[in-house]
Amino acid sequence: MADICAYLKKHTEALVKDVGIENACAITGKSKATLGRYYSDNAEHADRFMPVDAVARLEEQSSFPHVTSALADLRNITLSYNETTPDSARNGNVNSDVIALSQRFAMLMSEYQTAIEDGIITVNETKRLLKETVLLQQVLLEMKLHLEEGPA
Repeated sequence: MADICAYLKKHTEALVKDVGIENACAITGKSKATLGRYYSDNAEHADRFMPVDAVARLEEQSSFPHVTSALADLRNITLSYNETTPDSARNGNVNSDVIALSQRFAMLMSEYQTAIEDGIITVNETKRLLKETVLLQQVLLEMKLHLEEGPA
């Protein structure tokens, strides 16, 4: 259970920092101290977590659904995160998906090559690899949807 708590607190901190502490205070109506307690690893705050409504409000303003993604990870659930607008999300076909897939995979391999050059994958390199992996996942999801639609 302690590992789950630490994992959630780490992602809560990422969410607050993504939005910015001042903005997070304004959005949630919580003080800096209260927000800090939600992701503090001090034993006295071990049982304190951000309320789900506050998470939802912050994730509306964040660049990524940090806590929602962490919860999904804990249950071995794969989420589909699509940054495109609804109008542009479904453009293309299987042929364009294959091209996008090969390009995205090449980007992932390029990031990986850069990351392992010195034999150590740093935190920032891990974040870049994760971002490329998520983008690759998006292309695969679009391809899956196009294939389910049948021949065009």
